[in-house]
Amino acid sequence: MTHIQEIVPAIQPRLVLPRVDDAIRFYQASFGATLIEHFVDPNGVVVHAALLIGTSVVTMAEEVRSWKLLAPASIGGSPVLLHLRVADPDAACTRMIERGAEVVVPLEDRPWGRREGRVRDPWGHLWILSRPTGPGTVAEA
Repeated sequence: MTHIQEIVPAIQPRLVLPRVDDAIRFYQASFGATLIEHFVDPNGVVVHAALLIGTSVVTMAEEVRSWKLLAPASIGGSPVLLHLRVADPDAACTRMIERGAEVVVPLEDRPWGRREGRVRDPWGHLWILSRPTGPGTVAEA
């Protein structure tokens, strides 16, 4: 008899990109991500990888055009923003830039009580790096 875990609804974004293993190293170095799963098919295609970033899981798959798995560069950019709360968005931004990312919207203290900005990673995925700054907010690590 197998044990079946209770299914709790959760969203796990899946990033489609070329060179998944390069992306794993980028996210580990930029965000302190931990690799928790990595599956490769017999042809060497990474069909699934999962990273733990803080308390969130982000999954990835290799771009395979014949499967209709297309990376941002193949569709003219990313239509999705990934909002990542970090204790020090400036340091996270610097780590990303050192590894080939580019700033799209500069990091600034915003009137809605957050320090945030937007960065495009080397594969075209867009990240909002953010931390609360307003009264009564607590910065999250």
